[in-house]
Amino acid sequence: MQRNSFIVVLILLIFFVISFLTNILGPIIPDIVKSFDLSLGLAGFLPFAFFVAYGVMSIPAGLMVEKYGEKRILIAAFVLAFLGAQLFALVPGFSIALLSLFLIGIGMAMLQVVINPLLRVAGGEEKFAFFSVLAQLFFGAASFLSPLLYSYLVVNVHSGSSGFLIETLNSLVPENLKWVSLYWVFAVIALLMVLVIALVRFPKVELREDERMDVGNSFGELSRNRTVWLFFLGIFAYVGTEQGIANWISQFLQTYHGVDPATTGASVISYFWGLLTIGCFLGLALLKLMDSRKVLAFFTCGAIVALLTALFGSKELALLGFPLAGFFASVMYSVIFSLALNSVPKHHGTFSGILCAGISGGAVVPLIVGGLGELVGLRLAMVFLLIPLGYIFSISIWAKPLVNNETVTSVKELFKLS
Repeated sequence: MQRNSFIVVLILLIFFVISFLTNILGPIIPDIVKSFDLSLGLAGFLPFAFFVAYGVMSIPAGLMVEKYGEKRILIAAFVLAFLGAQLFALVPGFSIALLSLFLIGIGMAMLQVVINPLLRVAGGEEKFAFFSVLAQLFFGAASFLSPLLYSYLVVNVHSGSSGFLIETLNSLVPENLKWVSLYWVFAVIALLMVLVIALVRFPKVELREDERMDVGNSFGELSRNRTVWLFFLGIFAYVGTEQGIANWISQFLQTYHGVDPATTGASVISYFWGLLTIGCFLGLALLKLMDSRKVLAFFTCGAIVALLTALFGSKELALLGFPLAGFFASVMYSVIFSLALNSVPKHHGTFSGILCAGISGGAVVPLIVGGLGELVGLRLAMVFLLIPLGYIFSISIWAKPLVNNETVTSVKELFKLS
């Protein structure tokens, strides 16, 4: 099959956009709390509205791709993202924010199902591993940059600064809701993606067995397997922990250390995602040297130490500890996912859909943290994150994969191209 470099670049761009839209909640939560006079409990419903969409849509999206094709699903996903962002940009309010985030979340869940098989076909089987790592780099870069864009807009909108973008946003955004400018940017990005995708001809994708979704016999068989649900809880715990930290960093720093969420708070979140991306590459090297369960145990312990340091240390330690928590969280998702697939002999496509539904942990755990924050304060509420981290650590003990990850015996072999 002829490879299509343009499609590969487009898919990498989609990875970037997914992350750009997904990981902005943390920086703007303090602004939403202040603008709409929300309690921490109500603020917890913001990530809930977004990530619960993954639980709702992950499996249906897999079925829709097989019926309607990749191009239609990509367009539908970005149309939903556009409508969600535009709705909130035009009518900012808490209830509208929940609907907006749910629509965007549905769109992002649909995109996640499409892009990996499409990347495999467009880039070629033999280069799929390389492009998958490159996609994660794009994903991480967007997570790093989106908080910085938020800082730039909040600092410059309605501040007397000049320039086409700022002057346009000045005319669209209320002076007391400068952060809403982000959603105008998101709406434009989503609309541009719709237009680009509509003009592109996509290759035909023949799904492999490990990419195909079956809600009939396969799902029934997997649903009776205890291991399947244990690993589902692993993905649930990881995404819940990741979002439970990222979504509350800025609010925590503002509450306990008087940090400005629009500048320093956003920078800390940016470094959280940046170090998470860097950690992925170190993790890839370690997985060539060590059993994946040992890597998971080591990084989970590091995340626990970093989180406790951030929560109970000084301001300086908090500014360091939160990004380090991101670094140590970096390998968890990929290791848990690979251990899961290597622990079940068949029906990997359906199993992947079940695991992706575990991304809904990003809805539940931040909501619990927000609710507890109302009762005991945000610092003690974030200690709750030790529970999902403890569960992730337990996976390194009880996981019994049918196939262990391949390791090397020399540094020369580590850097040898496959």
